[in-house]
Amino acid sequence: MVCGKWGGPEQLTLTNVPEPVPKPGEVRIDVHACSVNFADLLMIGGTYQTRPELPFVPGLEAAGSIVSAPEGSGFKPGDRVVAILWHGGYAEQAVASVQETFLLPPGVSFDVAAALTSAYVSTALALVRVAHLKPSEVLLVLGASGGVGLAAVQLGKALGARVIAVASTPDKLAIAREAGADTVIRSADADWKEQILAATGSGGVNVCFDPVGGPLFDPALSTLGWGGRYVLVGFAAGQIPSIPAHRLLVKHRAVLGSSLRYFRYHDPEALRETMDQLFTWYAQGRISPRITLRLPLERTADGLRTLAERRAIGKVVVHVRESA
Repeated sequence: MVCGKWGGPEQLTLTNVPEPVPKPGEVRIDVHACSVNFADLLMIGGTYQTRPELPFVPGLEAAGSIVSAPEGSGFKPGDRVVAILWHGGYAEQAVASVQETFLLPPGVSFDVAAALTSAYVSTALALVRVAHLKPSEVLLVLGASGGVGLAAVQLGKALGARVIAVASTPDKLAIAREAGADTVIRSADADWKEQILAATGSGGVNVCFDPVGGPLFDPALSTLGWGGRYVLVGFAAGQIPSIPAHRLLVKHRAVLGSSLRYFRYHDPEALRETMDQLFTWYAQGRISPRITLRLPLERTADGLRTLAERRAIGKVVVHVRESA
């Protein structure tokens, strides 16, 4: 699926292109599955942190089997893997850095691997490495029914936190409850901030995980208690909030940013450690991505539209090959 000009999902085209040629230190992968991510929408719209040279293939991960690998890499043809990509996952083949390619344990399917990688890795980095979420702390999750929101609910429980989930509809709240949320609150309620404070016994929230931004930011910031940490991971609402610095001073609060992209630059070992932990938790049944829509490659744009219109629950996975 090729992006030939900046725009929305409708301008992606299914196109025959030459096979990708791996550079030194890269593997080539027969892609079986890739997930749909909000960053893909930003990237094809030309508003992401980086802009690939046109034309390019979107897709931030690739789950599949190794076609070729450099000598000494630890990979061989046929190995089942998942890789983190800058882009290129929505294709029959992709290339990836050896350092960002991970062997799949037995029992992890390609579609589960695709759903785990971008959403769960970025969420785990935000909660563990940035917010330093501790057992018994209170975690507030905004947008709790989306891919990263549900990941945050599950990971918060895996880390031993008490989780309060906020979403816009009763159906979405029910899904967050199924994922393990201790308390669910509808963001459309006029008193949703007061409900959060009541649920914490007026002690406030320790960590707020926010992939939404927009009008939810200001009231959610007010729910932070002493030493509370607010972690911004995205702006799905389309509005980047301003941070009132004086409100950080009052309760020793902090607002932090977390981006998978920059961990790749500055702390690549954290990616491998995080992926190992995710595979362990998956094997233990403590996390499990909710895949609610599976689409063939030619319908990738439909999956992106579902995300753009905020109709996606959990993860949308693109199947490139039937075995996914």
